Order: sequence, then structure tokens, then C-alpha cells
Amino acid sequence: MNTYLRIISYAKGLGWYIPQYVISVLLYSLFSVFNIALMAPMFEVLFQEGSVVDAVLSKPAFSLDVTYFIDLFDYYSYQIMVEHGKMGVLKFVGLALVVAAFFSNIFRYITTVLLAIIRTRVIQGIRIDVFDKVTGLDIGYFTNERKGDIMSRITNDVQQVEHTVQDSLKIVLLEPIQLIFYFVALYVISPSLMLYTLILLPLSGGLIAAIAKRLKKSAARTQSSMGNISYHVEEAISGIRLIKAFTARGYITQKFKKEVANYSRLSISMAKKFDLASPISEFMGIMIVAGLLIIGGSMVLSDNAVLTGTGFMTFILLFARVLQPAKAISNSLSSIQRGLASADRIFEITDTKPLITENEEGKVVEEFKSGISFKNVSFKYEDEYVLKNISFELEKGKTIALVGMSGGGKSTIADLVPRFYDPTEGEITIDGNDLRKCTLNSIRKKMGIVTQESILFNDTILSNIAFGIENPSEEEVVKAAKIANAHEFILNTPSGYQTVIGEDGAKLSGGQRQRLSIARAVMKNPDILILDEATSALDSHSERQVQEAITNLMSNRTSLVIAHRLSTIQHADEILVIERGEIIERGSHVYLMQKGGKYKSLQDMQNIK
Repeated sequence: MNTYLRIISYAKGLGWYIPQYVISVLLYSLFSVFNIALMAPMFEVLFQEGSVVDAVLSKPAFSLDVTYFIDLFDYYSYQIMVEHGKMGVLKFVGLALVVAAFFSNIFRYITTVLLAIIRTRVIQGIRIDVFDKVTGLDIGYFTNERKGDIMSRITNDVQQVEHTVQDSLKIVLLEPIQLIFYFVALYVISPSLMLYTLILLPLSGGLIAAIAKRLKKSAARTQSSMGNISYHVEEAISGIRLIKAFTARGYITQKFKKEVANYSRLSISMAKKFDLASPISEFMGIMIVAGLLIIGGSMVLSDNAVLTGTGFMTFILLFARVLQPAKAISNSLSSIQRGLASADRIFEITDTKPLITENEEGKVVEEFKSGISFKNVSFKYEDEYVLKNISFELEKGKTIALVGMSGGGKSTIADLVPRFYDPTEGEITIDGNDLRKCTLNSIRKKMGIVTQESILFNDTILSNIAFGIENPSEEEVVKAAKIANAHEFILNTPSGYQTVIGEDGAKLSGGQRQRLSIARAVMKNPDILILDEATSALDSHSERQVQEAITNLMSNRTSLVIAHRLSTIQHADEILVIERGEIIERGSHVYLMQKGGKYKSLQDMQNIK
């Protein structure tokens, strides 16, 4: 129930549509019942029985009950029969039937449209909420979760919830209101016969509810399996070059087949339960009708008949219409259970509390004044420490370089500066203020980041360079591209700065992608630069060009540089050699070379003199 209430809570802003929907449902139900009820006077004329044949000499006095409207209809029917005969009554009833059917279908259409609007707006709210939550989660969340499963929750699971919203609104409003109208009509015809229907119908509903209850667990397992399929697809597409290079198509396909087979097995199992609801409800409905035929028939055929043949025929026609919403409710219960299972998976994301949160009352870093300080910082992702007791000062306008073998913890240090993670122990300060006590936006606005892996979007070159900047001028973008030595190759693309570069910049070379990333950092004009092996993807010629641009960019800026090619960081004010999460050497390039330790051995390995 809590899950369902959370789904419906997204309809809060749709207050005006709900009353319209309820009114439309009421009018649709009213004209639908009227449509069937009009068959009674038609039968009465054809079979020479009932109130139409009997004289109704005076117009009934107005009252708000069903009997008044029946007597009023009989009064006018009799007046028409006196003037135009029974054919006149049949024409009158036929016209009334057409008018009732017209309005019934008009309001049915309005109901359907309003339901579509409510359903779509609710799902729109859920999609936006989930996406906003996902983008607000800390980086650590994505290292533990699979992207394919997250994508499946945002797409497949939300789609399943959409059906739940539609079915639940029908169960809560449309079908119950229709049932009330039909039961009122049935009561008017025969209270005792209607009592039998109230006894028999719950038997069918209880059986269907029991089946539906078992569906939720099956649905949860099925949706989880779909998430695994999405993960395998995303993984295969991302690694398609590697799959082909290692002729691993058979291996990766076999893994996919295994998961698809599991999904198929779960889907078949769930379908057996889900599809059982419809035949059971139909069979139970026929049993109930058969019972009513026997009971109602005995009422008509008994010596002191309490029910006319015309009334009985109309009762059966109305009850046949009762079965439709009753069957819809039973089928919807099964569908809703599937949707609730999907909603639980969605709300697992929205309920996740990010480890890195915005400090609403934190200090806003208006201006970067003195520097960044690491004070006895240790960090671990799970159980094992990847950084141990790291301390250093990065003064404003200075450059610190981090070098060492892969896996030593250099990128983790860089990730701690913009608060992608928080230290497990110790503290990191900016101008003497603990980063955790400052607002995230004010910290990150001061920083420009260029990573080893170029992260670009399937958009124009101009949009990628000006990413995150509102209303950028083309002149500023061109200037940034020139500093990054990207302007020349951009002009050679089909549409220049308006060229769409494909997913992850697939239409560009590695060096070109990296220069766009550098241009993006230039465009931001940050106080603090974080360069994580920013030139590693460039050839020697491009590296010299870009390194010169980076050197100019770093002038009068605070820079934290991670470098694999040690020739690019010889100008750094201080070089920290990181090994197994610890600083084992520190100093200038000249000092470390003279010391003859780990740094010199790294230089020698690269044949740098």
C-alpha cells in the first residue's frame, strides 16, 4: 500500500484533472446504465406487458429517486402510444437509446483522454524524479551498481508503473462507480435477485486476488532479470572493439543467451499466473449467470411471480455489463502487482541516500585565496585503505604533480579535491575551510577537470566546449579551442563548430577528443585545474602543442597534475611520488633526480635524461 500511495502522490499537481475525471466517469456510467435500462420499455411494448401498456394518466410529482424517472419515462411513453401507437413508442425508445449511447461514448472518450493526461503526467514526474536522483548520487554509487540495471529501472520499470497508474485509477474510480450505478439499477428491478449477485461475485474476486498476490515476487525477479539483460547489452556495445579484437563474440553471446533464457523462464512462470486471472474470472462469471438464470427463472415461473419476464431479461443484460468492470478489476489487480514490483525497484534508487551531500548551510567559497590542504588524509572504498596518511599543501598559483605506478592512489587524491568522495580519515581544506563545511557548487565552480578518458556528449563541438555554461558566445568558444590547439581540426570537420561528434565523440580521433576536453576546461576559466594524465591520448606532435597550451593555461592558476609522461611535469613546484597509497618521495624535479630514488628510476624507465 505504501508503494502505491507513493506512486499516486505524483498526481498532487493534477488537482483540476481529477474532479473532471470523476464527473466524466459519473456521466459515462449514468448514460451506460440508461442505455441498458431503455431495453425494458422496448421489451414491454413487444411482449405486451409492463407499465408502458398500462395507463399513466398523470405526470408524477418530482422527487430525487430512481422511481420518479422511471414513472416520468412511462408517462411520456404512454402519451406517445395514445397518439402514435406502439410503433411510436418503439421509435421514441429507439431515439432515446441512440441519444443515451451518444452521450455515453462522448463521456467515455473524455474519461479516456483525462486518464491518459493523468497517467502521462504522473509518469513524467516519476521519470524526472528518478533521473534527477540518479544524477545527484555520489560517484561511489556507480562503482557498485551496474549501469544497465539503472537504465532498466528508468525505462522498463517506469513503463510498467505507467500501466499500474492507469489500472489503479480505473479500480479506484471508474470501475467502482460503474458498479454502483449498475447495482442501483439491479436493485430497482429485483432487490432479492441482486442480493444473490452480491453473495456470488466476491467468491470470484477473492480467488483472483489470491492469484494477484503471488505475482509481485515473480514480477520483481523478472524485472531484475531484465536489468541484467540491459547490463549485458550496454557492456557489449561499450566493449564491441575488444569483443571483436579478441574474437570473443561467442563467449559474450553465450552469457547473453543464458540471461535471456533465465528471463524467458521467469516470464513464462509469471504469465501462467497472470493469464490465469482472465479465464477464471470469465468462468466464474458464467457460473454466476447460470445461477441467476435458475434463481431468476424460478421467480418468473412461480405461481405468484415476483419478477416479470421483461424485468428478468433487463436484469440479465445489466448483470452482463456488471461482469465487465468486475472482470477489469480482477485483471487490473494482477497488472498492478507487476507495477508495484517495478515501483519498488525504482524507489530503491530514489530512497538511496548519497554519501556526498550538499551542505545547505555551508560556507559559500566566493573567492579562492590561499590554497588547498590535505591533512593526514586516509581513504578506503570498502575495507582496504587506498590512501594512507596523505598530507601536502597546494598553494594558490602553484603546481603539484602526482606520479607513480598505476593503482597507487593518484586519481583517488584528485577525486577527493572536488568532493567526488570524502576522506575516511583526516580533512581537506580550501582556504582553511573543511570542504565538507562548504557548499558543493561553490567548490566545483572553482575547478576545471580534464581526465585521462575524454568524456564527451553526442552534441555539437560548440556545445561540448561550452558545456555547463549558459548563453556562451562563439567568440569565447573559439578562443578556448585555439588555446587547446583544437581550432584548426574543428574547422576541417563537416560543419565546423556545429558538427555533431557522435556518442562519446566517436567521430573524432583520441587526440582530438582530448583537445576538446582541454578546451572545455579552458572555457570554464577555473581557479583550480585538475589534470589527470590529460596528454596521455595525444601523439608526440599534438602533445607538444597541447602541453604548451596547458602550460599557458596553468599560469597564475593552482594546478594538481597527474602525469604518466614525466616530461610534462618537470616544471611543477613540487612532485609527489605515490606508491601504495603513501607519499614515498617529494620535492622538485631537480631535487628528486639528485636523490636517485623512485622518481629517478621512473625517469630512467622512460629513457628521459
